Amino acid sequence: MSGGAGADTGAAGPSGDDAPAIRVLNLVTTPRSFYRKQEAALDAAGIEYTTLEVPGEHRNLDDRVEERTPKHYAQFLPQVLSEAWRGDYDLVHANFGLTAPFALAQLRLPVVVSLWGGEFRENPFTPLIEAATARADEVIVPSRMMRRFVDRETHLIPYPIDTEQFQPMDRREARERLGWDPDETVVFFPAAPGREEKDFPLAERVVDGIDSDVRLHTAGSIPYDEMPLVMNASNAVLCTSKRETGPMIVKEAAACNVPVVSRPVGFVPEVLDGVTNSYVADDEDGLREGLRAVLDDDGRADGRGPIASYGTAEMGEALRQVYERVLPEEKRRPEPAIRF
Repeated sequence: MSGGAGADTGAAGPSGDDAPAIRVLNLVTTPRSFYRKQEAALDAAGIEYTTLEVPGEHRNLDDRVEERTPKHYAQFLPQVLSEAWRGDYDLVHANFGLTAPFALAQLRLPVVVSLWGGEFRENPFTPLIEAATARADEVIVPSRMMRRFVDRETHLIPYPIDTEQFQPMDRREARERLGWDPDETVVFFPAAPGREEKDFPLAERVVDGIDSDVRLHTAGSIPYDEMPLVMNASNAVLCTSKRETGPMIVKEAAACNVPVVSRPVGFVPEVLDGVTNSYVADDEDGLREGLRAVLDDDGRADGRGPIASYGTAEMGEALRQVYERVLPEEKRRPEPAIRF
């Protein structure tokens, strides 16, 4: 199967049952790391797919955010229409709300929409996204928090974490590989300081109020492959976001058993519930007290267990179940035979 302009194609192997092949056209703005986990889930489920990306780039830099322009989205429309009509697909899966109107524009195939959360953050196109979401055949959200933004039935399908990539590592070994001082105290702020919604000034105030010498290390332009190393080299991860759907970085830190101190945004309270040496607080004083407790303890957390229990196979099966709801009867898996 060949992809359209700017497309990545994945041809998954058999899923291990007699399910008919499902072919999906995925639309995506930026194929972020968690979206790549979704592709791995489709591979695990034996689902064939093509990923079509919006032209241009959206990049988070240290001091600013570079965004796509309306021209880029105008270029996307003919690409979607051409690929949807000439390709042998069973459905279109719009990933991130801005791609939903383009998925519906092709008129030929059923549409599944996955919302990521950023769609509803002071976005001038929110009414368009809401209208498209209402018309979609099925809607997927990654967290319970997201359900309150959608006035219709949704399917809760979280994104998995690669627990082979994100796993605990000795702190001194990680620091040696990064060239960090083995004895300094480091708090990792997992975002570019220029992203307003991440509230870097709050993180600075929290750290400045600690009665010890602490270095606040920011993500900036750290390659994603280095994130597990940076997390494991840090004494704690500090998340001060004003709003989030996730953040996935909290799940990744939990998978590394790295302590996390965070505001109660997105799914953070669910992920850190019962996790030792990690704290959730809504104000500056509470965040500072939680961070001080983590640094005084100087130990690890124990969040990996729950994270490791959900992987790409589970997500792939959940996606297949949603896809089958929009497919004709002959494309669905047969009901298991009743045996006596």
